[in-house]
Amino acid sequence: MPRGIPNARRDEDGLRYTTFHVPLAPNPKHTLSNYIKSESQTIWARNAQKAKNRPDDVVAPLDSRRGSHIIVIHPGSRSLRIGKASDVFPITVPNVVARKINSPSAVPCPSFVRGIYRPRENAVPPPEDSSDQKDESAVPVTADDPLDEKIADITSSLRDRMRFYHLRVTPNADNVASTFNEQFQPEIIAEHNDPYQLEWIKDGPDVLVGEKALRLADPQESSYAVRWPLRGSSFNTRDYDGSVQTILADVEAVIEHTLRDRLGVQPRDYKDYSVLLVVPDLYDRAYLRDFANLLLVTMGFKQLCAQQESLAATYGAGLSNACVVDIGAVKTSVACVDEGLIIPDTRLNLNMGGDDITEFLYVLLARIHFPYRDIDLARSYDWNVMEDLKARLCSLSENDVGLNLYDFVVRQPFKPAKKYGLRAYDEIILAPMVLFEPRMIDFKQRQENLYPVSRPGVSDEILEHPGDQIVCVPVHSWRELMRRTDQTSAMIISTQHLMPAVPAVKSPTVNGDGEAPPVEIVQVDEEGKSLKTPPKNSAHGGYGIDVCFEASKLPLDVAIFNSARAAGGDEKIRKYLQAVLVIGGGAHIPGMGHGL
Repeated sequence: MPRGIPNARRDEDGLRYTTFHVPLAPNPKHTLSNYIKSESQTIWARNAQKAKNRPDDVVAPLDSRRGSHIIVIHPGSRSLRIGKASDVFPITVPNVVARKINSPSAVPCPSFVRGIYRPRENAVPPPEDSSDQKDESAVPVTADDPLDEKIADITSSLRDRMRFYHLRVTPNADNVASTFNEQFQPEIIAEHNDPYQLEWIKDGPDVLVGEKALRLADPQESSYAVRWPLRGSSFNTRDYDGSVQTILADVEAVIEHTLRDRLGVQPRDYKDYSVLLVVPDLYDRAYLRDFANLLLVTMGFKQLCAQQESLAATYGAGLSNACVVDIGAVKTSVACVDEGLIIPDTRLNLNMGGDDITEFLYVLLARIHFPYRDIDLARSYDWNVMEDLKARLCSLSENDVGLNLYDFVVRQPFKPAKKYGLRAYDEIILAPMVLFEPRMIDFKQRQENLYPVSRPGVSDEILEHPGDQIVCVPVHSWRELMRRTDQTSAMIISTQHLMPAVPAVKSPTVNGDGEAPPVEIVQVDEEGKSLKTPPKNSAHGGYGIDVCFEASKLPLDVAIFNSARAAGGDEKIRKYLQAVLVIGGGAHIPGMGHGL
């Protein structure tokens, strides 16, 4: 080695900690050299100088920003959020598609699946009692109406909390509100005084997506089938009669129209974009497989990364540990995130969401003579009226309870808008309390006519997936396949009181006749190895009950606590209950933190 060059230190293990090349120190004998003797010779100084010398009118194109070629897709039951990773806010569009059907007789009639119990038509009114009128906290109950009894129970708990916070209860508030609403006459708004009038569509192209599909005046008369492709954490097989390919075609239509009309991304450019797909915490494997095939094969995107909702929420909020509660339109999911990983046993799905709050608000307002009597929740514009009332009226804070006056506007196709007045008392807080008192929800009715995504005769020969802790067992009917899902520890903890008692196992002893008990016979092959026999499990995974279905009926506060219990001991419970992150559309209800 020439003299004057320092010996480089030999790396004994042969491994380098970094690929960054560190230049050697300059030789002090070479006094004429100015190698790395000033900061201006560094790469950072040269880049800064180039930026200063660049003309002011030259601006870097937006497509060169980091994340501009990554599209984030978050599909939901009611809306689809989509946007580039470099955007500050995503674009939200209604996740609905209207397709024209050639045969008018095949057009489905708009229908609404009830999820909340309805009052009886011939219910006997409560008897008048002078003692109830003196007691402000008394709640009248109809004797033969189960729904009225359930509403009276949650009303009594609300009155108890109001007395605890020293809030006055308005006596006879329901009668005052009913009298006002029954006698109210709407005010007609002239067309030139309505700045928010809508342009209704009577006839249009073969496919309408998003807001345009909801602005159809009469879908049945125009031979359109309006359907929502997703429901909860899976596909909406009820509206599509179990056809997964038709569902995927509608999902593709929503994504393609949104990318072209709102983001300016043409289908020919899909090969240059990567996709980040946000999936539910408890997802069906067939759901993820079909979505991946749609994005990569059918639409031709370059890459795909699937991320679970709770993990994406903690990244966005800047939290490393949290109990994430996602209140969607149809389902509510609960999961605990620990240092960037979702704990699988803490995942829990509740079969209720924001749509149940909207429907329960409609039932409560109908009891006090809702002034808009021609309402039909199967029509999109009437459903939007209740959604607007839910967003403006509902609250979980007892301070907001009062006999107040509200107004709302009804816009029907090709008719002048009408402005209604409404008086309501505790209905504004009883409606969101359905998340904590789910007895008003008809869970069996919500599961009717739902078909499985995968068929019993199709098998992928997958025995176990340790990452998701899902064990696939052979099934013999589609009803059994619908019951089969991953049963987490949080679900089992939540349904322990419903499981049948396990009979006590006696120790093997010799019976009275001097004979030993029968011995289990194990079949072996020629080499002496035992032959595996399928376990004798019940139809519900060996627990005697449908654990997933029963766990989906839990109140929200109980579900959060059971999810934290499944994470570990007392320290873990305190750790996750101190950081509860509520996301989704239901998180916008005022007083949600107070309610939890």
